[in-house]
Amino acid sequence: MSGKIALITGAGSGIGRAVALSLGEQGYHLVLAGRHLQSLEETAGMLGDNAENSLCVPTDVSDKSSVDALFEEIGAHYGRLDLLFNNAGIGIGAPIEDLAEEDWLAVVNTNLNGAFWCLQNAFRMMLEQDPMGGRIINNGSISADRPRPNSIAYTATKHAVTGLTKSASLEGRAYNIACGQIDIGNAATELGMRVSQGALQADGSIKSEPTMAVDEVGRAVAYMDSLPLDTNVQFLTVMARNMPYIGRG
Repeated sequence: MSGKIALITGAGSGIGRAVALSLGEQGYHLVLAGRHLQSLEETAGMLGDNAENSLCVPTDVSDKSSVDALFEEIGAHYGRLDLLFNNAGIGIGAPIEDLAEEDWLAVVNTNLNGAFWCLQNAFRMMLEQDPMGGRIINNGSISADRPRPNSIAYTATKHAVTGLTKSASLEGRAYNIACGQIDIGNAATELGMRVSQGALQADGSIKSEPTMAVDEVGRAVAYMDSLPLDTNVQFLTVMARNMPYIGRG
């Protein structure tokens, strides 16, 4: 059994929930963060006997004070953090010329600013704890490299997440902090299943796309964190085999 302390943001559904279930099976103590307490408690309830090893903390990652309060609670409850899965994110699609200012800011504040607030707090905790160090895994996206139409806010922020990953990986060397990124393509979550019903392609057509079981993302994150801290998966892409990624466009 692991006994590691792991924080998962966006843990109330989808990929965050799948990662929580996977890590729970490995004996992690889980801090489940997200906007809605009920959803977090539903995730905790799915952990079975491991539910007692979970802590649900309602958190809005776009609000720095909310993130600061989350990490204060982690410090008070556990006194350390071994893994941050920096997962919370949203996507609001629109053509560039039609994207509203408030929608652009909502995506930036959640996907980029929120990811940074969590990463910064994790960094501070990990470099001060004894033993020093830990692992940060950022949830990037295939779209950061190969964007879909009408996704400029999501694409720009996920491209920026790669910058966070590289900078944290470099600066973490001095503190035994490993930082990597997982890029996920077409996982069968409530949100991700929409592509199976028809997704807009680069040529303007609408096509159904294959999906993969979201449980595989949970296993991939568990693998990334199973490595010793002197070893790092810098970037991992896990995707439905037949999705239009290789050759997209």
